[in-house]
Amino acid sequence: MRKGNQNKWIWIIVCVPVVGALIYIFTEMVSGRQLNNVTTGVSSIFNPGGSIRKLEEQLRFSDTFHNRVALADAYLAAGQTKEAISLYEQSLTGVFTENEHVLKQLILAYANVGRFAEMLPLARKMYSSPQFARSKAHLLYAIALEETGNKEQAEKEFKTMNGRFAYFEARYHYALFLLRGGREEEARQVLDTMIYEGRHLSSRERRGNQLWINKAKEEARKMNVVSK
Repeated sequence: MRKGNQNKWIWIIVCVPVVGALIYIFTEMVSGRQLNNVTTGVSSIFNPGGSIRKLEEQLRFSDTFHNRVALADAYLAAGQTKEAISLYEQSLTGVFTENEHVLKQLILAYANVGRFAEMLPLARKMYSSPQFARSKAHLLYAIALEETGNKEQAEKEFKTMNGRFAYFEARYHYALFLLRGGREEEARQVLDTMIYEGRHLSSRERRGNQLWINKAKEEARKMNVVSK
């Protein structure tokens, strides 16, 4: 409307909705620089190795904290966990010893390879951070506590994440924790509450938590079959 050519675009989008909308975005809304960013992102999805090679070249050219962590993040996303761990560990030096992003990512990487004991001191470094309470790292900290034999502290952490209409992934894992301890009724209550709350989420919230709601339903069905 601002450019005075809305009639043309309205007809194009109405006649060919998806293609027309994409053409409109790329011709009217996306600048050259933005388009380059979009195409770069798409190419990294279909050719992740190309993106990693570019990041490796950048690190060889300039061994900075930023370049090292960017490559480590790419390695972790691509499943090259060993390489990611090596770079994250190298990055936790000097003023970056307690960098939250690196600590969180290293916790994720250690969890992927079962190095639970090494996750604990990292999580404790950032435990008082407000962001930690709602992070995946907090859930992994609780799991690591159980895996290293500290079940009492693990349950304490799980309970802090057992809030209403939130923390669905953590609550699902809390239910599994209770089941492993033979506390079926408590586990059933956690799962049933998740399923009930799932019906009352907004469509956007439901999309973000659907995986864990479905897993809760599946686990509840298993429990019902066993109880019969």
